[in-house]
Amino acid sequence: MRSFFFKLIKYKYIKSQIFTNFANCFEFMMKFTLQAIADIVNGIVEGDSNLEVWQLAKIDDLAAAGSIGFFANPRYESYLYTTQLTAILIAKDVVLKKEILPALIRVDDPYTAFTILLETYSEVVQQQYIQTKQGIEQPSFVGKGVQKGANLYIGAFAYVGKDVILGNNVKIFPHTYIGDNVQIGDDTIIYAGAKIYDHTIIGKHCTIHAGAVIGSEGFGFAPQSDGTYRNIPQLGKVILQDNVSIGANTTIDRATLGETLIAEGTKLDNLIQIGHNVSIGKHTVIAAQTGIAGSTKIGNNVMIGGQVGLAGHINIPNKTRIGAQAGVGKDPQEEGETLLGSPAFAVKQYMKSHIIFRQLPQLQQRVEALEKILKS
Repeated sequence: MRSFFFKLIKYKYIKSQIFTNFANCFEFMMKFTLQAIADIVNGIVEGDSNLEVWQLAKIDDLAAAGSIGFFANPRYESYLYTTQLTAILIAKDVVLKKEILPALIRVDDPYTAFTILLETYSEVVQQQYIQTKQGIEQPSFVGKGVQKGANLYIGAFAYVGKDVILGNNVKIFPHTYIGDNVQIGDDTIIYAGAKIYDHTIIGKHCTIHAGAVIGSEGFGFAPQSDGTYRNIPQLGKVILQDNVSIGANTTIDRATLGETLIAEGTKLDNLIQIGHNVSIGKHTVIAAQTGIAGSTKIGNNVMIGGQVGLAGHINIPNKTRIGAQAGVGKDPQEEGETLLGSPAFAVKQYMKSHIIFRQLPQLQQRVEALEKILKS
């Protein structure tokens, strides 16, 4: 099963790999060739591959030369023959009725390809903006013993505790809190309002988006005989390895003992809760509003949809895929399995059960009809 969700999160993962190549194609005026675009979206150029474009536009706009758009909806076919776009992203199987002005880039899915261009273009602009950020703005606070790398940026009203280690090209935006003894690797960006608790370790090339909380106390309470709960001290820490992305308002609890680990290349969406002592493997992607209870272990290259709930102390094998709103309460049976439903189970069994579920009204009518016959 390869739903739109799985295509989307796969795209978000590979986007970070193509970004560097795309950025290298830009000149100062943000021009790029059709061949450069084709390389990014895995397309084939029909026309002059050396033509340059520098803006994105809709096919039904009065766009000037130098623009690129896309054709995905048959309702807009007439614009193919009137548009002044320099280039159009178009499906490989579309047959033109007559000659057109723009060059074509043939792709499997024009809408997805254009989305890649939109987001990548946005990131290039953002990256250029971030590189201009240097120095320590005032008012801000930097504690004793802080080690500062080259090209450091600390925004206004930020707080950096004592004995913090900041690598080269680290960017800390305004109103951010960095606790004592935190380590932040080279080229990591921490956006406004994020909170990084004491002793957290963040690797190189990481992105922490606005409002994220890394290293807060885990949810640990011991029930007492009188019906109250006693707080269990959370003495561990959080470790983010290299190339990790944490979405806005996502929270990652520190471990009771040891560490909560987010491994290399993993991408977390907005509004995710990661419990204490959770371990997430390499290159895993998790969509928004997922909650992962304490001490759960998630393997490498796992894909988890939105609003998924994972119980504590379970193990998710490598390459598992979990559909949106699934509830996983026990270990999946094998690596690479796709799970749906709540409680979640294998996709083939889920689909068979769903067919039966949809037939329940008709089955009820048949049972009631049989009961009437038996009573007569």
